[in-house]
Amino acid sequence: MRVLIVKVSSLGDIIHTLPAVTDAHHARKDIVFDWVVEENFVEVPGWHPAVENVIPIAMRRWRRNIIKTYLNHEFRTFRQLLQGVHYDLVIDAQGLIKSGIISRLSKGLTIGLSNRTIREPMATLFYNKVYSVPWTEHAVDRVRQLFARALQYEYDKDRIDYGIDVDRIHDDRKESEKDEYDKGRIKSAEKKVIFLHGTTWSTKHWPQHYWRQLAQIATNSGYQVLLPWGNVEEKQRAEFIAADNAMVRVLDKQSLSGLAKYIQQSRGVISVDTGLGHLAAALAKPAVSLYGPTNPDLSGTFGDKQLHLNSNLNCAPCVKKFCSYSGPGITDEYEGKSFAVTPPCFSSHKPEMVWQQFEKLLEE
Repeated sequence: MRVLIVKVSSLGDIIHTLPAVTDAHHARKDIVFDWVVEENFVEVPGWHPAVENVIPIAMRRWRRNIIKTYLNHEFRTFRQLLQGVHYDLVIDAQGLIKSGIISRLSKGLTIGLSNRTIREPMATLFYNKVYSVPWTEHAVDRVRQLFARALQYEYDKDRIDYGIDVDRIHDDRKESEKDEYDKGRIKSAEKKVIFLHGTTWSTKHWPQHYWRQLAQIATNSGYQVLLPWGNVEEKQRAEFIAADNAMVRVLDKQSLSGLAKYIQQSRGVISVDTGLGHLAAALAKPAVSLYGPTNPDLSGTFGDKQLHLNSNLNCAPCVKKFCSYSGPGITDEYEGKSFAVTPPCFSSHKPEMVWQQFEKLLEE
């Protein structure tokens, strides 16, 4: 049986789908999966042994220049690749109009969530069959239920396995970076912590002064802090965090595979609400995740040794991309200077407390 998964983005949503693939793989040995995914995330589905073909799509890039896309035949090539196989089932695990269109372009019976349990109800127009899954469930459980009902098997809800085969993660880091781990791998892994400080919404950013203070606490405890980045703004923040601290290292720009290797070889992760935090969970790494405006009960990191620190501010979680807090300003101090805690919902996440929780998590 060949099944097509349509889950094109974002990184966290893609990772949330992996446990459902594992469930299906264990329950139905006859199933082989193909997966349509955005080109930026094409590495991830291929890490799962049950996924045979990964079909890249470039909707984000195509939308920027539709005429160029049409003239260079990129979309035509994608459609030919998509329609080259007749699928027994096509599962839209995204629930958006764009993913519904992709599902319908393929050849096979299309299924998805019902219009009352989906982000964009119009997407159901592209499905042959729908299933209802409660909104109150975590995103991982919602996808697991969808797969189980569509493919007719039962799974153990208490067992979570992302199914990543680490041998499939291509280590494309520079040789000089790999050498650090080739010499005393175990000792090195025990003394490295990764700060995942980059995220999309402005409201999900932990104050950079807190990151810098946390880095000082971590290095005083004997850890080397590694700081990845993905754009100019994130690199500037990483450099601010690392300033005047020889034990903090700003990494070169990495692919997802490179970051996965660093996460895998670290002791653990401290993260804001970001897709890379979900990658740490998928790799079974201890992670403390900081939540302000968002609700981890529905889409937080999921798995063993995942600790969520929630805001105690009355307006949190607001689930807003822009802060609408109207109360008194909240300030804190770092190195004798006062700074505004922005967004204020992170005022309850003090660096000392975050590090204490991280060390406690490692001891469990």
